Amino acid sequence: MPAEVRVERGLVLDDDVTLGYAPSRAAGDSFDLGPNARLRSGTVIYAGSQIGADFQTGHHVIVREGTRIGDRVSVWSNSVIDYGCVIGSRVKIHCNCYVAQFTELEEEVFLAPGVTIANDLFPGRASSASAMAGPLVRARAQIGATVIDHPSDCRNQPSQVAHQHAC
Repeated sequence: MPAEVRVERGLVLDDDVTLGYAPSRAAGDSFDLGPNARLRSGTVIYAGSQIGADFQTGHHVIVREGTRIGDRVSVWSNSVIDYGCVIGSRVKIHCNCYVAQFTELEEEVFLAPGVTIANDLFPGRASSASAMAGPLVRARAQIGATVIDHPSDCRNQPSQVAHQHAC
């Protein structure tokens, strides 16, 4: 467990929920969870995360270290938010989604089931890690049945995407 766990009133959690899981990388030693959270079984939230009010998860959700999540966010079953992400308020992430490291989802973004956000412009190259950057998904964007595979190209693009490529 992290050195400091802060959980506000109104938490409802199922059995088999892990709060403040210790990451293998340095990520801060606190964990903050706002009021009125509802966390379902299999949810794992890493230390170093900050989560606002009225957060809800489906079953088997993972929120990695260094992630900041706003108020009234829903992340449904079998979805992963990788480390270092910023999720705005009133975001809905449906089932079986993957949000890559360093992604920023502004307010009221909707990710439909199965959305995968990638952050690696040069997979397999030695220079890949130094060039890695998550995309910025603008406020009120709706992304369905797609993959974002070129994060640097996703800024200032139309806000509704429903097919093969998000940018």
